[in-house]
Amino acid sequence: MPPVTPPLDVSAEELEALLESVRGALGERGYQKLKAAIQTLSYVTELLETREATLASLRRLLCHARSEKTEAVLEQAGIAPSPTSRTPPADTGSKKSAAGHGRHGATAYTGAQRIEVPHATLQRGDRCPECQRGKVYPLYEPGLLVRLRGQVPIAATVYELEKLRCNLCGEVFTAKAPAGVGEEKYDVTTASMIALLRYGSGFPWNRLADLQESMGIPLPVATQCEIVAEAAATLQPAMEELIRQAAQGEVLHNDDTSMLVLALRRRLGMEKDQNESDAAERTGVFTSGIVSTAQRHAMALFFTGRQHAGENLSDVLEQRAAELAPPMQMCDALSRNLPKLPENLEVIVGHCLAHARRRFVEVIENFPQPCQYVLEQLGKIYGHDAAVRQQAMTPEERLRYHQQHSAPVMAELRAWLNAHFEERKVEPNSGLGLAMRYLLKHWERLTLFLRQAGAPLDNNICERALKKAILHRKNSLFYKTENGARVGDLFMSLIHTCELSGANPFDYLTELQFHAEELARNPTQWMPWNYRATLETVGIRLDTG
Repeated sequence: MPPVTPPLDVSAEELEALLESVRGALGERGYQKLKAAIQTLSYVTELLETREATLASLRRLLCHARSEKTEAVLEQAGIAPSPTSRTPPADTGSKKSAAGHGRHGATAYTGAQRIEVPHATLQRGDRCPECQRGKVYPLYEPGLLVRLRGQVPIAATVYELEKLRCNLCGEVFTAKAPAGVGEEKYDVTTASMIALLRYGSGFPWNRLADLQESMGIPLPVATQCEIVAEAAATLQPAMEELIRQAAQGEVLHNDDTSMLVLALRRRLGMEKDQNESDAAERTGVFTSGIVSTAQRHAMALFFTGRQHAGENLSDVLEQRAAELAPPMQMCDALSRNLPKLPENLEVIVGHCLAHARRRFVEVIENFPQPCQYVLEQLGKIYGHDAAVRQQAMTPEERLRYHQQHSAPVMAELRAWLNAHFEERKVEPNSGLGLAMRYLLKHWERLTLFLRQAGAPLDNNICERALKKAILHRKNSLFYKTENGARVGDLFMSLIHTCELSGANPFDYLTELQFHAEELARNPTQWMPWNYRATLETVGIRLDTG
C-alpha cells in the first residue's frame, strides 16, 4: 500500500496568489480552466465540512446524473417493478408510432431554401410519352430531394468595386455596390447568429472566434460583444413586453441556479472588506428562471444578479393587472423561491412533486422496498396526467379526472406514510425518514393539482429552461460585467420563448432587428407567437402604401 501523503494546509488566498503568478505562462484559457478547478475544489471542501454531506451527494454533484424514471431507478437498485405499478394512459384509438432511425424527412427542414424544379421536357397537358394517348398533369405531392452543405457560421462576401481613373484630369470613378448590399459591415443576421450560438447553444466567445479564424473569416471577441450589445438595445422593447405579458400568466414557475459575474464578485469582496453588513449578508449571485403560461403561450424569463428567484418573481408580478385572479406559482419548497408580495396581491403556491420524488430516488439503494412503493404510487399519478394530456382535456376536466383517479392513490400514500411514523417503522432522521417528512410537511402544496384547475404536478418546465443558463456557465464559466449578464438574460429569454412557442429564434431575432421602429412603437405585435402574422400585415401595408 503506498504511503498516504498528508494534506497541505493551503488557504484559498494562497491558492489564488499562486494562480495569479502563473497566469502568463498558462494563457487566458488555461488560467480560466485552472481557476474553475480550484473553485470546484474549494466548494467541495466547504461541502465536506457540513454534517449533511454524504458520498452519494458528492457523487451526484460531480458525476453525470442518471435517469430518474421509475423503471430505470428500480432496475439500477436491483428491484423488479410491480406489474400494476403504473397506470397506462387511456387508449384514444391512436397507435403510437414506432421508433425512428434517426433520419428526417423533407418536411422536417422548415428552415431550408425551397427550389421548384420543373420537368425538362413535359408540361401540363402534354401527351404522355409512354402510352401516347393520355395527357400528363401535376401530382399534388412533388418529388423531394434534400441536400445539406457545410458553411461557416458567420459568412463574409468581399465586393471588389472596379475603379477607373481619367488619365487627363485624374478623376476616379468607382463602381456602385450591387443592390441589397447595405451600408453596414455586419448586418442584422450576424447579431442573430452570434446570439443564438452563445446564448442558445452555449458557444463561448473564444471558441467562435477560433472557428471563424480557422475558416478565414476573423471575428474577434471584442467585435462579437459589440455586435450583440447593440442588438440587445434594439430588442429591449420585446423583452419589456415579454415581462409584462408573463406577469399576466395563469401559472408561473420559478427557480434559480448559481452564476458567476466577475464584476459583482469583486464588488461583493469590497463590501465584505468594508464590513457593510446590509450589503454583505448575501454573497451569492444567481440566474433566476421564470416560465409563465397564459392563453396557450409559454414565456421564459431570465434574471442574473444578487436577487433570488422569489424576489425576481415579485418584480415581475408588480406589472400584473389588478383585475386578474391570483396566479398559481410552482416551485420547490425553498423559502427563497417564494415572492414577497404586497397585501393586495397574492399567489396560490404549489410545490414540485418531482422534488419530493427525487428524495426517494436518492435513498432507494438503502431502503429499496419503501422507496419502491412511493415511486410506484407517484408513477400512477404521472400516468393519470399523461392520460389527461393524451385526451386533450380542459383544466376543469383534468381536475375532475385527478380527483377521481389520483386522489385515492395520494390518500393511500399519505396513510402509508403516517402509519410508518406512528408504528415507528422508520427512523425520522434517516434518509428515508427525511424524505417521508418532506412529503408530509409540504403535502398541501404538493397536492395542489387535486384542488386547483390547471395546477401542474411539478416544476420541470422551469428546470429545463434553466439548462440554458447552466450550459452557459459550463462552457463560458462566467459573465464579465453586469451589463453582459443583462444582455445574456435578454437573449436567453427571447430564444427560449421562441423554442417554447415553436418559432424559429434566428428568424425572430432577425425580423425584430429589421423592424426595430415598428417593434418600438407596438411591441405587443412582435412576440414569438404572432410576429409572422404581423410581418404579413406590414408587408401588405408597404405594398399598398
